[in-house]
Amino acid sequence: MMRLFTAGPSPFGRKVVLALHVTGLQDQVDIIATNTAEPDSENRRLNPLGKIPTLVTDEGPLFDSRVILEAIDRFAGGDRLLPAVGPKRTTVQTRIALIDGIMDAAILIVYEGRMRPEGMQVQSVLDYQRGKIERSLAYLEDQALQYNKGKNPDAVDIGLACLLDYLDFRQVFDWQVAAPSLVSWMTDFATSVSGYKETLPEGIAAAPWRR
Repeated sequence: MMRLFTAGPSPFGRKVVLALHVTGLQDQVDIIATNTAEPDSENRRLNPLGKIPTLVTDEGPLFDSRVILEAIDRFAGGDRLLPAVGPKRTTVQTRIALIDGIMDAAILIVYEGRMRPEGMQVQSVLDYQRGKIERSLAYLEDQALQYNKGKNPDAVDIGLACLLDYLDFRQVFDWQVAAPSLVSWMTDFATSVSGYKETLPEGIAAAPWRR
């Protein structure tokens, strides 16, 4: 039995949990709730960075959601979450990098608000991170993404859904205004993908696709 160290609010951890559902591997993994601030946690002993998610397999501990999704794809037989080879794989990996970068920017905004009183927050830092999010969502909006109900979601689909939910959950950025075409994409994804509702962060605001 594999073990996954993660935390419910983490969009990176949720990516992994949702990928396990999509590939049908969720029953082969014990999910262990982890506090990254705990200095003596088992996760820190396994992952020297102390970050989540960490997936412990027979091959050893795996760090970083991108690495873990690659492994899950391999465990599921390959070519499920990422194309095996060629230009399509590179395109998917580029989009994954973009989505992960937006997640990083959103998390930095959350940390700035959490670690500093309102009057001491560095506005230039917040503006810089929001600029990344705004430009990247505009880029995704220009891609005219569509989710074909019934198709097996890939790593980009999974990451994008987790990203959009995280932006809502932390109220970091109003993506529905900035990228309205993604509302239709999200609705189609959320209403047809196994594990979507089961992996939602607790306390996330209501939306038509979360009912």
